[in-house]
Amino acid sequence: MAPEGSTSTDRRARIAQLRAQEEARERRNRILGITVAAVVAVAAAGGGAYAVTRADQQHKARQAAADAPIPGVKTFGTFSRNHVTHPVQYPQTPPVGGDHNPVWTPCMGNVYDQPVHNENAVHSLEHGAVWVTYNGKATPADIKVLSDKVKATPYSFMSPYPDEPGTITLSAWSTQLIVDSATDPRVNEFFTKYVQGPQTQEPGASCSAGSMQ
Repeated sequence: MAPEGSTSTDRRARIAQLRAQEEARERRNRILGITVAAVVAVAAAGGGAYAVTRADQQHKARQAAADAPIPGVKTFGTFSRNHVTHPVQYPQTPPVGGDHNPVWTPCMGNVYDQPVHNENAVHSLEHGAVWVTYNGKATPADIKVLSDKVKATPYSFMSPYPDEPGTITLSAWSTQLIVDSATDPRVNEFFTKYVQGPQTQEPGASCSAGSMQ
């Protein structure tokens, strides 16, 4: 039988050994936890950086598309912008700028089934609207597609224009595009670029009040 003192010493040594093992295990767990947290943080940071980079690339791509010239678009330089109450002889058909009536044609997605007055429509262009016009060559399908597009787009309006040379004409201030079909991809490009676009003379001006007369 082992002496009592020897037994007590062995017990204390065993307890010390177990405590040391427990402390070592806790240290390993803390180190593991810190390592995992660091890995997660780095991954999250990397993912966040990737998301930011991706969003920035998409923004730049959209901006580049908006800045790219649209084939067939014509620009006409500077026009006078006086308010007048008499008829104006415009050099373009439909007109794209110049002196105009003090009252604009409502252009918050308005679709008209009769021609509107040039002088009122030009005032709407000054406010950043896109004016869609068409002659008798436009098909019912063309008119439907264009009407739906305009109705969904504030700062745009649409009306027939029997005397225009092109089947479908998209006009903004000092800017114009003629297409043969409403499905021409340049129609959407023109809307994207010129609805309240860089050509706008009075950005943010109202398009909801006014008169088509």
